[in-house]
Amino acid sequence: MSNPNKAIVLSSGGVDSTTAMAIARHEGYDVYSLSFQYGQRHACELEAAQKVAKAFGAKEHLVIDVDFAKIGGSALTDDIEVPKGRTEQEIEKEIPVTYVPARNTIFLSYAIAWAEVIGASDIFLGVNAIDYSGYPDCRPEYIEAFEHMANLATKMAVEGQALTKMRTPLIQMTKAEIIKKGIELGVDYALTHSCYDPSSEGRACGQCDSCLFRKKGFKEAGVEDPIHYKT
Repeated sequence: MSNPNKAIVLSSGGVDSTTAMAIARHEGYDVYSLSFQYGQRHACELEAAQKVAKAFGAKEHLVIDVDFAKIGGSALTDDIEVPKGRTEQEIEKEIPVTYVPARNTIFLSYAIAWAEVIGASDIFLGVNAIDYSGYPDCRPEYIEAFEHMANLATKMAVEGQALTKMRTPLIQMTKAEIIKKGIELGVDYALTHSCYDPSSEGRACGQCDSCLFRKKGFKEAGVEDPIHYKT
C-alpha cells in the first residue's frame, strides 16, 4: 500500500535537486534519495549527493549504475568537449552537447519502480524550465506526459492503491529564487556540486553552462557561493 509520508527524491547533489529535497523534508516527507552512476565525467557529484542525503536524514540513498557511456552522444558521457564561457544568448539558441539522450526518462523509470516497491506515491525532482540549458526532458509538458504514463504502467496505480505524482516545485523558478528558497529552508550549498567538467580534485571549472547558471543565481540572490572554482 502507498505511504503518503514517503517520497523519492532524484538527487544529483546539485543546487536544484538539493533544494527539491529540502522542500520534500519541509513538507514532512521521509526522503528516499535516488542517484545514478551513469558514466558521467563529473561523477564526483555522487559524493555531493551522498553528503546531501545524510544532511537531510534520508531513510536511504540508493545509487544505481546505468552506463550511458556505452551509448555516448553527450559531452557528459563521451569524448566530446564540454562547452565553456557561453553567453546567455548562445545557451538559449540550441540544446547543447551536454544533453544526455533520454536521461530523465530512464531515471524516472527507475524512480517509479522504487516508489512502487516502497509504497511512495510522490517523486520529487529539481527540474527547471527558466534558468536551464533547454533540455527537452525538463519541460512541464514532458513531466505531465511522464506522470500520465507512470499511472498507466504501475500496478499501484492500475489497482487504485495510489497515483504517482511528479513533484517539480522549482520548475518555474529562477536560479536566484531557488537559492533563496534553499537558504530559507537551511540548505548548506557548500555540500553541493554543479560543474560538468571539474578538475581531478573535484573543483568546479567555473565556465561550463552549469557553473555559469550557478554563479549567476548566487549573484542575483545576493548570496556568496560557498564552493571554490578553478577560474
